Amino acid sequence: MLQNIMSKLKGDRWIWIIVIILSGWSLLAVYSSVGTLAYKEGKGTEMYLLKHFSIIAIGFVLMYLSHKLDYRYYAGISKILMGITIPLLLFTLLFGSSVNQASRWLTIPGIGMTFQTSDLAKLSLIVFLARMLSRKQEEIKDVKKAFLPIMGSVCGVFVLIAWANMSTAIMLFGVSVLLLLIGRISFKQIAIVSAGVVLLGIIVVSIGPRRATYYSRVKTFLGVEKKEESASPVSFQDDKNYQANNAKIAIATGGLFGKGPGNSVQRNVLPHPYSDFIYAIIIEEYGTVGGVILLFLYLAFMYRCIRIVTMSPKAFGTFLAAGLGFSLTIQALANMAVAVGLGPVTGVPLPLVSMGGTSILFTSVALGIILSVSRNIEELKGKEQLDEKPKPKKVVIGSIPA
Repeated sequence: MLQNIMSKLKGDRWIWIIVIILSGWSLLAVYSSVGTLAYKEGKGTEMYLLKHFSIIAIGFVLMYLSHKLDYRYYAGISKILMGITIPLLLFTLLFGSSVNQASRWLTIPGIGMTFQTSDLAKLSLIVFLARMLSRKQEEIKDVKKAFLPIMGSVCGVFVLIAWANMSTAIMLFGVSVLLLLIGRISFKQIAIVSAGVVLLGIIVVSIGPRRATYYSRVKTFLGVEKKEESASPVSFQDDKNYQANNAKIAIATGGLFGKGPGNSVQRNVLPHPYSDFIYAIIIEEYGTVGGVILLFLYLAFMYRCIRIVTMSPKAFGTFLAAGLGFSLTIQALANMAVAVGLGPVTGVPLPLVSMGGTSILFTSVALGIILSVSRNIEELKGKEQLDEKPKPKKVVIGSIPA
C-alpha cells in the first residue's frame, strides 16, 4: 500500500519520507505533551490529537497540490503574495491579537482560527526574492536596477516583523542574505546594508513594546540577570531561567534511550512543551538517540534540498529550493538550540513537529514548492532519457517477386 502511495507522489522521494516520519513523530510527541494544557482548559487530550492530526492531513493536501503545480507559476504568484503580505503585516501591528505584548496574530473571521502573518511573510519574501534574483542576473551588479529593489523588500519585511517578533525577523533576514549571496549580489553591498539593519534592529529592540522581554531573555542566556538576582533569593517558579532549567532537566533525565513514549515528567512543569520546547520532551522520552535521529532528519532534508539546487537547470528553481530549504532547516536548528541551552528563548516552533495551526500549513506549502522543483527535474531527466534512446529503424518492404 505504501509503495502504491509513493508511486503517485512525484519529486524527491527522500523528502516525502522525511516529512512522513516527522509528521508521525509529531503526533506522538504532541499527544504526550498536551496533558497540562488539556487539564487547564478542561478538555480531553484526544481532542488536541484529533485537531493536530486534522491540520497535518490538510497540510499533506496542500503539499500535494503545491507540488503538482509547475514551480514556474510561483514567480507570478509571488507578486500577489507580497501585495497581500505587506498590508497584512501592517494591519497585524495595528489591530492584531496581542499576546505577551506582541501583536503577531490575526483571527480568521468565521472560524476563529488565528495565524501569524510572519509565517505568510516568510514564504512570500523567499519566493519573491527567488523571482527577483533569477530575473535580474544580467544586471545583478546594478545598484538601482537590482540591489535597491531586492534589498528594499527584505528590509521592509524585516522592520514590520521585528517590531513584534525579533527572532523570526532575524532568521528571515539571515536566510535572505544567504539567498542574496547565492544570487551574486555584492558582498560589500550586503555588508553595508546588514550593518544598517543591525542598527535598526537595536533601535526596534530599544523602543519596541517587547524591549523588556528581549533584554530579559538575552541577559538570562548570558547569565547576567542570574548574577543580579543572586543577592535576593527568588523561588524556582519566579526564576528567569525557569524554562531553560526545566528543558535541561528533561534532557538530562532522558539519558541515552529515554523514558519511553508518554513517560515525560517535565511536560507537566515546562511551559509550552508541545511547541517551543517539544525537542526537550522528545529527548526526555526517546533519549539522546532520539534527539540525534531527529536532528539527522532535518540535516538529511537540507542535503536533499542542496541536491535539488545543484541539479535544477533554471535559476528560479535553484533559488526557490535554496531559500525555502535554508529557512526550514535554520528554524529547526534554532528551536533545537534553545531547547538544549545554546540560545536564548525565542518561541520559534519546530517545523512539522511542534503543535501549530497555520504554521504547519505554510510549512507544507513551502515543502510542496521544493518538491515541485524536484518534480520538474525528474520530468526533464525522463525526457532526456527518451531522446537518447536509439529510435527503431524503418524497414521498407520492397515488391515481392512473382
